[in-house]
Amino acid sequence: MKKHPIKILPSSSRTLVRPFVPGSDSQVEHLLYRIFSTPVSKRKIIVDSLHERLDMPDETSKKIFLRHFENIKHRIPANIELTELDKQFIGAYFTQQYALESTALFNPSIVPQPVQDKEGVTRFIISLRAIGEGHISSITFMEGEISKDFEISVGENSPVIYEPERRDHFYYKEIIKQKAVELNLTDNFNISLFENLSDRFTFSDLDNEINRLINQFSDNNKAELINSTNKIRKLALSNFTLQFDTDDITERAIYPASPTQSNGLEDARFVRFTRDDGSTTYYATFTAYDGRKIMPEMLETDDFKKFRISTLSGPAVKNKGMALFPRKVNGRYMMLGRQDNESLYLMQSDNLFSWHEYQPLAKPTYDWELTQIGNCGSPIEIDEGWLVITHGVGPVRTYSLGALLLDKNDPGKVIRRMDKPLITPAKHESSGYVPNVIYTCGAMVIDRTLILPYAIADVVTTFATISVDEIINSMKKMK
Repeated sequence: MKKHPIKILPSSSRTLVRPFVPGSDSQVEHLLYRIFSTPVSKRKIIVDSLHERLDMPDETSKKIFLRHFENIKHRIPANIELTELDKQFIGAYFTQQYALESTALFNPSIVPQPVQDKEGVTRFIISLRAIGEGHISSITFMEGEISKDFEISVGENSPVIYEPERRDHFYYKEIIKQKAVELNLTDNFNISLFENLSDRFTFSDLDNEINRLINQFSDNNKAELINSTNKIRKLALSNFTLQFDTDDITERAIYPASPTQSNGLEDARFVRFTRDDGSTTYYATFTAYDGRKIMPEMLETDDFKKFRISTLSGPAVKNKGMALFPRKVNGRYMMLGRQDNESLYLMQSDNLFSWHEYQPLAKPTYDWELTQIGNCGSPIEIDEGWLVITHGVGPVRTYSLGALLLDKNDPGKVIRRMDKPLITPAKHESSGYVPNVIYTCGAMVIDRTLILPYAIADVVTTFATISVDEIINSMKKMK
């Protein structure tokens, strides 16, 4: 094993520029009153000083202020004439910066970059879990390169991160309806909501149907109908599409943008997925958290600029830490999970977003994993089978990394397994934001060498490279 000198650390100077939403309508009214009381001559001085102080091009901050003005303009009387400078001035008061990785930056996942245009070099994208103020988790991105000699370099981060735009999103009626049933959101008031929706619909279609039902309802239970249909509306809002404008991937971050994600997005496990026709896309399973319950969700992207976010449904979608196989196996989607919070399970489905079947795969066995085991990213296809990097939790809740090997044609069979950890925290690595933890959310193999990014104590992320042959030879054969 070679441990590389790279150290990726959190930075409080990297900020996400996003809308500021006051706590109540009255605060909005009071703020707008004070804004319009500011002399016109002073508005230009304030806007110019903001452009000078913010660490971004003037045209970028101008665009952001104008975009955030659009969020509030419906509260301004239509007969008030506003210049572009006035709009920037107003938008600036409804803008905030959030240091989304000021607390921690960890749990990396690595995949090949969609564009490979350098001979003898593999370009990669690494995603990380960032934690900022309020212990809210986001997903950030970095780029890097691996030379033919397996030297690893990581690019510089932009100081500013921009929020994406939400774009039109199509919903599939049966999947949304099934998820609503699982979450106990359907009742006598909203069950008919789906009858007039097409098999594939937009949020506007759903909103129009909800309003039609409410307008037709005239008895004393109208308030209950509104409350009931709003539950379906919130579920739909948790399935959406994001589009980034910036070309710099380090200026992109996926921040909580739905009711299910209000307290964070945790531990994305990215994988480059090959479809039946040979084309590729990228998926990532992650855990959405609203402060009370978790919701397994999935990202889909072709270019890391446009992301489709979908909730997952089915009785197999339980707990955290699910990881999708990089292709179908025997004509079916497969995924690893930990349904009982202790052991590894294999999930199978004919639908990427609906999971009903799961079976036990591996239980805690060795001293360093007796508390629980789980996957550390998607299985990696090698000649011998499916290589799975695992994590095991041992005494003092110490997290170590291990590995097992699944049969290529029958992934429900473990054919080899490490009885000793691949990496475990050293004494000098035991203290940090979360002590005694070595963790990763995804690795990849190049020419029989495992490229393994991992976080230490949720404080620093680094890399190791390991021979696949050595890993295989260190495994015990399973009966």
